[in-house]
Amino acid sequence: MRFRRLHSTCPRSLVNEPAIHLKAELPRSKHPKLPGGKPPVKAAKVISSDIVKWNRYITQHMRQGECDSALRIFNSMPAKSCVSWNAMISGYLLNSRLDLAQKLFDEMPLRDLVSWNIMLSGYIKNKNFGSARMLFDQMPDRDVVSWNALLSGYAQNGYVDDARRIFLMMPVKNEISWNGMLATYVQNGRIEEAIKLFESKDNWPLVSWNCLLGGYLKKRMLSEAKVLFDRMPVKDQVSWNTIISCYAQNDNLEEARKLFDESPIKDVFTWTSMLSGYVQSGMVDEARRIFDEMPEKNEVSWNAMIAGYVQSNRMDLAREFFEAMPCKNISSWNTMITGYAQNGDIVSARSLFHCMPNRDCISWAAIIAGYAQSGSSEEALRMFVEMKRDGGRINRSAFTCILSTSADVAAFEFGKQIHGQLVKAGYYAGCYAGNALLSMYCKCGSIDEAYDVFKEIADKDAVSWNTMIIGYARHGFGKHALRQFESMKEAGIIPDDVTMVGVLSACGHTGLIDKGMEYFYSMGRDFGITTNPRHYTCMIDLLGRAGRLDDAQNLMKDMPCEPDAATWGALLGASRIHGNTELGEKAAEMIFRLEPWNAGMYVLLSNLYAASGRWRDVSKMRLQMRDTGVKKMPGYSWVEVQNQIHLFSVGDTMHPDSKRIYAFLEELELLMKQEGYVSATKLVLHDVDEEEKVHMLKYHSEKLAVAFAILNVPSGRPIRVMKNLRVCGDCHTAIKLISKIVGRLIIVRDNNRFHHFSKGVCTCGDYW
Repeated sequence: MRFRRLHSTCPRSLVNEPAIHLKAELPRSKHPKLPGGKPPVKAAKVISSDIVKWNRYITQHMRQGECDSALRIFNSMPAKSCVSWNAMISGYLLNSRLDLAQKLFDEMPLRDLVSWNIMLSGYIKNKNFGSARMLFDQMPDRDVVSWNALLSGYAQNGYVDDARRIFLMMPVKNEISWNGMLATYVQNGRIEEAIKLFESKDNWPLVSWNCLLGGYLKKRMLSEAKVLFDRMPVKDQVSWNTIISCYAQNDNLEEARKLFDESPIKDVFTWTSMLSGYVQSGMVDEARRIFDEMPEKNEVSWNAMIAGYVQSNRMDLAREFFEAMPCKNISSWNTMITGYAQNGDIVSARSLFHCMPNRDCISWAAIIAGYAQSGSSEEALRMFVEMKRDGGRINRSAFTCILSTSADVAAFEFGKQIHGQLVKAGYYAGCYAGNALLSMYCKCGSIDEAYDVFKEIADKDAVSWNTMIIGYARHGFGKHALRQFESMKEAGIIPDDVTMVGVLSACGHTGLIDKGMEYFYSMGRDFGITTNPRHYTCMIDLLGRAGRLDDAQNLMKDMPCEPDAATWGALLGASRIHGNTELGEKAAEMIFRLEPWNAGMYVLLSNLYAASGRWRDVSKMRLQMRDTGVKKMPGYSWVEVQNQIHLFSVGDTMHPDSKRIYAFLEELELLMKQEGYVSATKLVLHDVDEEEKVHMLKYHSEKLAVAFAILNVPSGRPIRVMKNLRVCGDCHTAIKLISKIVGRLIIVRDNNRFHHFSKGVCTCGDYW
């Protein structure tokens, strides 16, 4: 509910003044002609009607934004009244010139109560509450308008306690005061205080009954709303629409329909409330019947039907309604674009986007999210840049989406630029955007900057803590993750199942077996968390990597549900690490039953066979993949340099700097051999001679990306390389040595975790 206007600067209040308010003030300069071509009369002959006329001219100019013209008339007046000054001050405030209004107010030779109230409202409109309160305290007299002005200022800006203090101090309260305080409680969700205030007096106007009814609607207090509705001495259309919406929006469509049928008058909002209720409950066909019966439809009605079809993935009918809609607004376009994007039809989404007559921040956010969800990350980033050039305002949703996209492709420098824009937009400390920023830094390999962002988030929620814990775990800083977990509990945030996945993962990545077992068996007792397959997968991985394969199998037997492919995959990975071919074959067989399309598991088993010299079985794996239509995803690595993503595949010669990269790798190999480097040829899944295996390992994509980055990223800055598959053992050894030779911090993100290489050591401790 909006507050009523507390005072008016309309022509009637500015020009209808008694003659006793006139105070002649002779000008010091020549008088310009007034509208109509006549010069102002001399001071001795000034009469009330002349000043009224000039005040009217001032008001007209101010309403048209012609402040200078109004000032010329004001300065030319041979005599001015308080209303003349008030018209100028009010006009300046109308045109957002608080500074000029304040200057003129200070120059007033005589102020009346209206002058003080106008200036008070000006400060409040500009959210200058300190000056407003100071002016209020200086006022020689106050009326109920003065008190209501300060009350509404605090109320409309969420300062509920300050508004209540003013309300309690008021010597006289009128209907506006009571309604204002009630609306303040309702709008800020303080329904109990609203109820207490409402019950403290009788004879509330209908607008107040409707206000409290709306408060019950917001809080989903159906029974209380119905009791209040039945108590109402008088009901209008707003009352009926509110109670119908109350039931319709809370899935009680039977009661909503009953009230709908009882409503003495049904307007378009009544019909739309029922329509929206059916849409919200997924009953789109019933909503369609309501729509067809409606005697009158508005934009909300059409948009509700379009949204219903979009939510039920019936894009053909949504498009049919969209095309038939006689009054499309920007919300209609946005709903359709979002629908196409969510259904993977980015072509149709883009086509509609380019046809839009106008776009808002939601339009841009929808198309950016569409590109991101369809895997077109670079196009999503390009659209974000285009939005900035177009002057579009960026909302939190767009910021969050583009930060997530930056994280997915590890566009670290681009993400940092978004961080700067986020701060300027004022979203930085908020939990929603702050968590996206935190995730971006974690996924881009900058865990220290992630922690800096974490500290700046004002109200951290479970997502904030979980992101930080999982970030530390993936980066190999298991002890940091566990310390963060303890801090989370101390802060009073209750861990959830995602938290425990991060904690167990941290133990697994750093070999903290006993600690991991302790957390696993205590999380149900301490936090009421039911173990799920993800927790078991973490434990199988933890035990398996430590070589405790029998314990891992026993734990799998104790699972309350059947192990999924991820759990068997953890066991297969452990079997590969420890060379247990028999167990690896058993795990692989189960995986192929559950996920026959999973190429990664074929590769893991092939690695196990190759390490044992079983080349015939490696060939069988290739044939099996071919026969089942499974294709191994090619490995590639990328690095960001000067806001550009450079992509490399094994043996890549397409990059413009390939000759320079290959020459540099040759130099590095000589230096690595001096440090004791020997190619891990057992990792090559081809039955070829040793020399060929060495050559195949030399130009893996991550080595090419690291070499390119060393040549192009300025000294002193970390090198960040991303890979879509797990980094191979030979590259892991090589990059450790390279970090020592070139004296650089090299951070590699593969599809499982981060590796921080520095001075010949990796944060994973070779436990990966």
